[in-house]
Amino acid sequence: MVVPCAFFAVFFAYPVAAIVGRGLRDGGRWRFDRAGEVLGDPEVLGVLWFTCWQAAASTALTLALALPAAYVFARFAFPGKRLLRAVVTVPFVLPTVVVGSAFLALAGRGGLLDEWFGLRLDNGVWAILLAHVFLNFAVVVRTVGGFWSQLDPRQEDAARVLGAGRFAAWRRVVLPALAPSVGAAALIVFLFTFTSFGVIQVLGGPRQTTLEVEIYRQTADLLQLPVAAVLTLLQFAAVAALLAAHAWSVRRRESALSLVPAGSADRRPRGRGEWTLLCAVLGGSGLLVLLPLLVLVERSLNTPDGYGLGFYRALGSQSDSGTFLVAPAEAIGNSLAYAGVATLIALLVGGLAAAALTRRAGRLVRGFDALLMLPLGTSAVTVGFGFLVALDEPPLDLRAAWILVPLAQALVGVPFVVRTMLPVLRAVDVRLREAAAVLGASPLRSWWEVEVPLVRRALLVAAGFAFAVSLGEFGATVFIARPDHPTLPVAVARFLGRAGEVHYGQAMALSTILMLVCAGTLLALERVRTDRTGEF
Repeated sequence: MVVPCAFFAVFFAYPVAAIVGRGLRDGGRWRFDRAGEVLGDPEVLGVLWFTCWQAAASTALTLALALPAAYVFARFAFPGKRLLRAVVTVPFVLPTVVVGSAFLALAGRGGLLDEWFGLRLDNGVWAILLAHVFLNFAVVVRTVGGFWSQLDPRQEDAARVLGAGRFAAWRRVVLPALAPSVGAAALIVFLFTFTSFGVIQVLGGPRQTTLEVEIYRQTADLLQLPVAAVLTLLQFAAVAALLAAHAWSVRRRESALSLVPAGSADRRPRGRGEWTLLCAVLGGSGLLVLLPLLVLVERSLNTPDGYGLGFYRALGSQSDSGTFLVAPAEAIGNSLAYAGVATLIALLVGGLAAAALTRRAGRLVRGFDALLMLPLGTSAVTVGFGFLVALDEPPLDLRAAWILVPLAQALVGVPFVVRTMLPVLRAVDVRLREAAAVLGASPLRSWWEVEVPLVRRALLVAAGFAFAVSLGEFGATVFIARPDHPTLPVAVARFLGRAGEVHYGQAMALSTILMLVCAGTLLALERVRTDRTGEF
């Protein structure tokens, strides 16, 4: 556990503490009275209200649309189920900048809805809510659907034999068992939407601002570190409360009704009603997931001279506008290299953390487990700016080092590695380790020769998720990526910030490339995924 603790202390706790301390200290004295000043500002209160309101609305809308899909994937067997489950999960691993670009192409000025129906949703809350549903749809489908598929259907059948109607049996038997899983999914969706950054940056406009976007504005644009520090602490406290509630709901889920192997309760739909439900859910899910992505591809090919690869070819030459110091296409290689290194770091740190959590128990271990999730909810803007502030003196003078970007990306990848590896490691029979120890194997050799072969497939899944989320990291990378080494999300954001049809088209082209890489990674993961592999 030493390596994971050291990693989080140096590259997470220290940078965040440094930036908060710089904002709240004045002449060597702590100024906690600034919190009252900031929180008493009506503009800040408005930002806080919108952050909470849009997160709650996004969560409710996601649950309403995704729970029927969770039921279909949990209970029905149909052709192409594995492929469709992978396709539904694609939006979750997409960078938020790409999601914003997709909905901008769908519902923004000159977008598909604007051209066909004269309907524009950009700079409005509906575009934000729909984009959040698009992003988090898979969280509910996989978290609730994965647990639902393991509930023994015979318990519901027994209730119906005893005289309960279909709805009464579902309400009294299935719903209480599903409640912890639904609660866990809702908390995760609320967490992701509460800390939303890229989607709000692209779709929100000047009036729609979350805490994360306000922290970025106060830090990068206004250099008001006291305000940013107070907002960071406020967001940190909210995230800690959400993670504590999530840990409690997970413990409740683990003590629910008896479970059966995942997929053993699958059956073909029976009757017109179930077939109608299946078709409606799959059609609606496909429309929600595929339409924005297809529009993104269409806009990347729709050049002023007609459909073609003009925007893609333009990525190979340096822009005359000074948007980049290098050809934009170099961002592709930069992103792949950074994400590869970040994946190796995340696998090392996350694998060691998961192994330590498997062998130990108690409140301290549960607290460390929750600590590993904090980077998903803590302001990535604060982490990125904290890197610049804290890691600027020997022996940690890394501001000009290329490794800084992979380190920031690995912070986001580690929680996915832990969540994927932990259930699999806990399923390994402890007697295998004991037998290896009796035969004289060291702990390291026992781990390498006994556990690694058993968890190899889960390790590949963990690596894939870490690679995908590292590839799309934006909040911290936007601060620390060098101008001559931009990443794909940073390049997309820069193009969207420039006026002109060519810049917009190049943003769509880069977004399409990034989307295809993430989708390809996820489809490959689905081929090696096992039913014991962890969910979100």
